Amino acid sequence: MIDLLTIAGKELLDLRRDRLFAVLISFLTVVTLISVAVGAVDFRSQVDAYNLYVADLAASGAGVAPAPPQLFPLQLLRGGIEYLEILGALFAIVLGYGTIAKEKHRGTLQLFLTRPVNRFAFASGKIAGLSLVWLVVVLLLMGVSTIAVVTIGGGAVTGTDLGRLGIVAVFVWVYLVFWTAVAVALTALTARLSTGLIVALVIWLAFVLVIPQVGDTMDPDNQVPGGLFAALQIQKSDELAVLAQFAGFDGIRNGLEVSSLTKHFERLSFALLGIKDKYNQQPIPEVLTAMLPYAITLTAATLAAVVFAVAATTRRTLQRKQT
Repeated sequence: MIDLLTIAGKELLDLRRDRLFAVLISFLTVVTLISVAVGAVDFRSQVDAYNLYVADLAASGAGVAPAPPQLFPLQLLRGGIEYLEILGALFAIVLGYGTIAKEKHRGTLQLFLTRPVNRFAFASGKIAGLSLVWLVVVLLLMGVSTIAVVTIGGGAVTGTDLGRLGIVAVFVWVYLVFWTAVAVALTALTARLSTGLIVALVIWLAFVLVIPQVGDTMDPDNQVPGGLFAALQIQKSDELAVLAQFAGFDGIRNGLEVSSLTKHFERLSFALLGIKDKYNQQPIPEVLTAMLPYAITLTAATLAAVVFAVAATTRRTLQRKQT
């Protein structure tokens, strides 16, 4: 335990001095603020369009005005969540790779290997340190997001909203730790440092960008803003009847999407934040119950990745990389 804490403390000290890490976190913070601002501008444009439509109706003396657009503050965080699932995963890979690579480049790994430390202390300490760093980063980003929603977005955040944000923050942290652990394991196992980074980036490209995008493209309802069925004014019952005719196709599309852990994280966070209209303003326990399979998968995958990283990063594998 002492060895683990010592290595974790060293990792925290290294990251505090790392300018690249500061740049990456600053970038995530800025894009989160920008995403909230873009969402706020989009909502205001909807309100302006609604007011213009109501004015035209009043001038013509015909029709009954529809309900005005309603601002749900947490929906402004959609862009921020998307940035986290893509860029956050990429940054986690960079940090996971760097935590092993820097020891080899500096020559400090050989010094570590001469010490009588626990077999799994090196990887455990590294991941523990990075996990603590990600916890601080996630809390910072959620705090910034909350302030941005209130100040930039003009929304009122309730206690329930804060509860939703807190739960989402937990799963954001779990998601980032997953990618960090994957990078640590691959960097330790591959013969060259560059190979480990390349393999991790290929996995990121496939499961964060390509597979989710293919699944979204296969969904016809995603090809029209607001949804294809809504644009065609098709009722929900008729929509279900149409989809029933393509059950096989939709099963393949959904199976492709859920093969990506990123999609599990997205569906879970979108439901909790009310970005998915089906779960908007629903009680938190009901949303969590519906999203339980995604929560279990995300948590289990992260635990497996951490165990894999710790098991792979041993004295033997690290020494083998030095020959």
